Amino acid sequence: MVRSMFIVVSDDQALIQKAQQFGQMHGVTVQVTSPEQWHATNSGEVPSLVAGQSAVEGGKVLPFPGTNLGATNERRGVATINQLEASAIENAIGAFKGNLTEAAKALGIGRATLYRKVKQYNIDPSAARNKKKAA
Repeated sequence: MVRSMFIVVSDDQALIQKAQQFGQMHGVTVQVTSPEQWHATNSGEVPSLVAGQSAVEGGKVLPFPGTNLGATNERRGVATINQLEASAIENAIGAFKGNLTEAAKALGIGRATLYRKVKQYNIDPSAARNKKKAA
């Protein structure tokens, strides 16, 4: 049997209250812990929590609905597919120091597709090449 638990590590009382209401509405156990208590209780036993970024022993750590934890789409805390794709392309171009052919191979797309997407997202590959020269 799967047991759902919602662990809130926060000192923000408004967030804690929303989380408890959410738990009551959805029949989920809500455990509230301050950041200090979390670190004192879980030192070495459980991986540190990173909001919305990592898994903790088979569970997923997600931001509470309606909170913004630095995601690009502030309204929902979720990045769009286009934002993710543009970011992946920029990262690949940077990793290959502006070499679009190698970046396309790493991304698993054709070179012409990468050129089209670079133009679509207004990405400047020469910036990655200039970083290479400056280094």
